Amino acid sequence: MTQDFYKRRLTDRNIQVLIPNEDDIEVVNTTIFNELCVGKIREESRKKFQEIIGKLEADGAEGVILGCTEIGLLIHQSDVSIPVFDTAEIHAKKAVERALEEPAAPAVLHRFNIL
Repeated sequence: MTQDFYKRRLTDRNIQVLIPNEDDIEVVNTTIFNELCVGKIREESRKKFQEIIGKLEADGAEGVILGCTEIGLLIHQSDVSIPVFDTAEIHAKKAVERALEEPAAPAVLHRFNIL
């Protein structure tokens, strides 16, 4: 959340990025590694994430990026009132789009003779 992978790309486009406070970052990381990565989906954790997202919304957030692929197992659009951008879903959709694209036309090769 504090690294530049998404943050820089958004701020470069004049989109303000809000990051959870340190305590909330710890809750998120603990939930990801101790629960979601081992297949545990707990309602208590969903409520904590909803509270964290609610705080960010109160601070002005207009959407939430689920930047870790596992978070989409816990939080869905129906769980919060602001738009959710699930990066796992976004990447999967883009991969399918690319796979189904028509192949690009071959480049035209121009040949010139040197006399």
